[in-house]
Amino acid sequence: MLQINCPFCGTRAEIEFTCGGEGGIVRPLNSEAMSDAEWGDYVFMRKNPKGLQHEQWRHSSGCGRWFNALRHTVSYRFEATWKIGEPVPAEFAAVVNEGAAV
Repeated sequence: MLQINCPFCGTRAEIEFTCGGEGGIVRPLNSEAMSDAEWGDYVFMRKNPKGLQHEQWRHSSGCGRWFNALRHTVSYRFEATWKIGEPVPAEFAAVVNEGAAV
C-alpha cells in the first residue's frame, strides 16, 4: 500500500487521505465581473500534466488537515509534502512556481 507523509501526523496509509486536486489555484478577486467563459475556466480547467504536479491533499481519516504535495502523476510517487502557508521545499520551488511538469 502507498504511504503518504502527512506533515502533521507523519507517514500513514494512502486510504486515510483524500486528494483535493491541483494546488495553488487562487480564487479571482473580481469574480462578479468575470464572463461565464472566464468563470468556467477558473472552475473546471486544470493542467493535468504527465510528471510532477502540485496538489492539495487532506488527511481525512486522521487529523483532517489540508496540506500541499508534489506528486508524480505517472508513478504516483510523492516527492514532497508541506504545510499550507509554508514555503515550497527549495529543491522543488521551480516546479511548483512555474507549474511545469518534470
